[in-house]
Formats: sequence, C-alpha cells, structure tokens
Amino acid sequence: MAGGTQSHWSSRFAFLMASVGFAVGLGNIWRFPYVTGENGGAAFVLIYLACAFGIGIPILMAELLIGRRGQASPPNAMANVAAENGKSRKWGIVGGMGLLAAYTIEIVYAVIVGWVLWYLFTAITTGFVGMDGAAANAEFASILDNNLGMIFWTLIGLAITGMIIYAGVQNGIERAVVVMMPLMFVLLFGLAGYNYFAGGFDQAVAWLFTPDFSKIGPETVLVAIGQAFFSIGVAMGGMMIYGSYLPKSISITQSVFIIVIADTFVAILAGLVIFPAVFANGLDPAAGPGLIFQTLPVAFAQMPGGYGFSILFFLMLSFAGITSMVGLIECVNGWLEDSYNMPRHKSALIVIGSIAVLSVLSILSYNVLGDWTIAGKNFNDSLDYFSNQILLPLGGLLIAVFAGWVVNKEATRDELTSLNAWGFQLWHFLIRFVVPPALLYIFIKGVTA
Repeated sequence: MAGGTQSHWSSRFAFLMASVGFAVGLGNIWRFPYVTGENGGAAFVLIYLACAFGIGIPILMAELLIGRRGQASPPNAMANVAAENGKSRKWGIVGGMGLLAAYTIEIVYAVIVGWVLWYLFTAITTGFVGMDGAAANAEFASILDNNLGMIFWTLIGLAITGMIIYAGVQNGIERAVVVMMPLMFVLLFGLAGYNYFAGGFDQAVAWLFTPDFSKIGPETVLVAIGQAFFSIGVAMGGMMIYGSYLPKSISITQSVFIIVIADTFVAILAGLVIFPAVFANGLDPAAGPGLIFQTLPVAFAQMPGGYGFSILFFLMLSFAGITSMVGLIECVNGWLEDSYNMPRHKSALIVIGSIAVLSVLSILSYNVLGDWTIAGKNFNDSLDYFSNQILLPLGGLLIAVFAGWVVNKEATRDELTSLNAWGFQLWHFLIRFVVPPALLYIFIKGVTA
C-alpha cells in the first residue's frame, strides 16, 4: 500500500469475519428467505447450493487468488497478475469495473444503512408501540420526505465506516469485524430462539424448508444463479482487496467454503428471525425491501417483548450494513493508496467525503428529484441498473475468463495448493466453462429485461 508495504490479516478468523461481514448485507438478509419461500422452499435451497458451489465458490476463489497474487487493489492486482503472465496490463480495467461497481452501490447503500440506524434509534427511544400498518407506512413516508434527517443518519453510518477504514486493516477493520460479526451471530441465534416460543415459527419453517418441486423451473434456476452470484459479494472489489491482505499460509479453498456456507446460514437464520414475526401477525412475507421498514415494525408493536426484540433486530441489521460498507469502501480506498502512494487517512477522507456528497443526490431522489430521470430511471434506479445489471455480471464474467483462460494454470495452482489434483481440475473446468456462460446469461437477461 502507501510506501509499498502491503497490509495483511493477522489471522484466518479475522479474514473470515471481514469476508462474511462483506458478503452478508441488508439485501440478502431479507431477500434470500423470501426468494426461498417463493421458489419452492427446501427445493430452491438445494438448487441455490448447487449454484453457489458451481458458480459462487469458483469465482470467489478466482477473485481471492487474483488479489493475493497481485498484492494490490483490484485494478493494480489484475494488472500485476496479467503482466506476470505475459499479458497486457490493461486487464486492470476489469478490476476498475469492480471498484466502480462498489462505489456506485455504496452511494445508494449508505442511505439505506442510514435508515437502519434511524430505526435503531427509534426502537431505543420510543419503540414501535401501537403501530399498525397505516402508521408504519406513514412513518416510513415521513422519513423519505425528511432530507435533513436522512442526511444526518447517512453521515452517521459513513462516519462509523470511515473511522474503521481510517484505523487500517488490523487496527480498524479487524477490530471491528471480530466484535461485530460474532455479536451478529449471537443476536441472530437469540432472536430466532425467541421466535421459537413467540409464535409463527412453525409457519416460517414450513415456508423455508417444505420442498415444493412444482415451483421449480428454468426461471427458478436463473433466480438461484443470480442469488448465488450477488449474495456472496463477488465482482465488486471487496473480496479482491481482502484477498490481497491474505497471507500465503491461509488456504483460499477452505476459507471460501466457510464464507459461502456462513453466508447461506446467516440468510436462512435471518428467515427464522424475520418470518415468524411476519406470519404470527398475519403480515405479507412478499413486502420486499419494505419488509424491514414497513412490515416488521407492525409485528414489533404486536408481539410480546417487541420493544427489546426491535432493538436487537436493528442492532443486528446495523452490523450487517456497516460491515458491508467497510468492504465496499476499502477496495476504493486501497486503490487510492497504492496508485497514488496516498496515506490511508487522506484516502479514507477522500472516499468517504465524496460518497457523502453524492449520497445527497440519492437522498433527494426519494423526493424532490424523484421525477428527474435518465432513460426513465431516477438517480438511484440508474445507479442500481448500472451496477447490478451491467458492471457486476460483466465484471464477474471477465474475472472468470481472466482466471480460467489468461492466467497460467501453474500460477492458479500455486495459489490453490490445498486443493487436490481432482479438485483443482474441477475448479479449472468450472471457471472456464460453467461460470462464464452462467454470468453471460445473467447479463443478457438483466439488460434485456
């Protein structure tokens, strides 16, 4: 990094906590359980796991090995690895796509994390006592009209993230994630255990785990591929920069399996936290993003112990949001450090400051700039389309092509030493012949939808 010295994780546990924290975001906490229930329950989970192991794991291994091999931020890591293999350093542009995806996602995501912190504050100070559906909708609508409030809480979230980034890899990111992530697991287990006695648990288990193969079709497989790709957090720079901090002594293969299993486990456990409350109170499990901010507060108001449950729930969600923000920002921060030999404190301030300014446009898109559109999409929708439909699948496709076809087989073998010969051949086959067409399909479906 700055001055030519690359930071490293002090332990595999710290790396795993940072990586799982990055992968587990607000989206897959509410989306994975809902998508599972809508697409055949346990039958969908089996298809998802096949996609996660066939597509998610190979590309995550590729991203981590490129980061570790290149020992730099994503654009420079890919350029370094390309040069080592006698290829053009212009491959660094693909790493740049990941950075751009992370940056554009963060502009919108920071505002949503701000909502979570605002709801945490509300849960602590007033709770959701007496709140019904109309009141919950009115409360959320008032938040979307309160630009100063949204700016304040967005800045709080960015300030917390900025302090973690500012302190460095071991003193900042590690110290935060080794506390936040175990606490998040404890909170999830505790909240799921509470739901077991509070009601709605049996319905939630049936929703999530009853296999319904009649719902399985080509569209279901596409949903599973997309969920496997997006929920693990690849092609947005975070995993590649985390890979660059990974000591050679830590197995990429074993780590990746743990990350993917933990990510899936958290998402399913989140379903056992969210959906019992939804079913016990006769609410709509298909509420999408509104589930967290409009549906669940009604459940908290009606359930016994709802005051304490709501505080713990939004605290858990805050941890998920902040740890994802750290990964999104760290990859951009790392690029400024190693490209411009910039001290970390300066690069952190530049990245956080610029996102804070641009997040105001995201905030205004919920009200006064709502009618300001580009090709029929407002600012937030345009960023979402650009990052999720174009940059991520295209970037993931090119990373797979790079790892499978551009990098010498010997170089990838050197990074994946814990794989036996059969396992390595399987990975090499998947990264060359399975992952690229799957991501090309996601890309084409996304831009033609």
